[in-house]
Amino acid sequence: MESSSSSVVTPEDVLESLMNDGTIDTMRLKIINQLKANEELKSTTIKMVEQSKVLNTPGAEKQTKRELFDALRQELETPVLEKASKSVWELILDNNGLGREINETVEKVFCRLSGREPPLFSSNGEFLSEKGKEKEKEKEKEVEEGKGKEKEIQSEKDNFDPTSKKRKLEETTKVKDTTDDVAN
Repeated sequence: MESSSSSVVTPEDVLESLMNDGTIDTMRLKIINQLKANEELKSTTIKMVEQSKVLNTPGAEKQTKRELFDALRQELETPVLEKASKSVWELILDNNGLGREINETVEKVFCRLSGREPPLFSSNGEFLSEKGKEKEKEKEKEVEEGKGKEKEIQSEKDNFDPTSKKRKLEETTKVKDTTDDVAN
């Protein structure tokens, strides 16, 4: 959701975009499939059921399946969900798997909504796009030929001077706001 009165991208804007384009549903399915494949979670749950008070109480064999199921659910629902929740958080925070994918996806959507270029490198140091590779080759060529020395110095200053980035963002915002005003 892009607002014409403000170019500030909020977390809600990013979330709304992820929900609208189906990314949230895709990530949810990946999480569910990885939980289903989690043998440790399965075996822990089986052990909890086997050791349950409900099944190990005298007379349990006389109860109906429905009564046993309801009693098991009441006894084990919270601890099983806590284990599953812990497993989900481990997946989400994993910097080498799904967690990295989530971070990169959110960052790409944020960049798209804010009109910025996505980062050249992913969190593991791999190039993200062909455009990024082309830009890197251009920079190397300029440096080799001795051209763009001033550009290189200014680029380094921009990378390390937060006020410069802020000023550029503010200038970009002003230009965007002005074009939005003209368009309306």
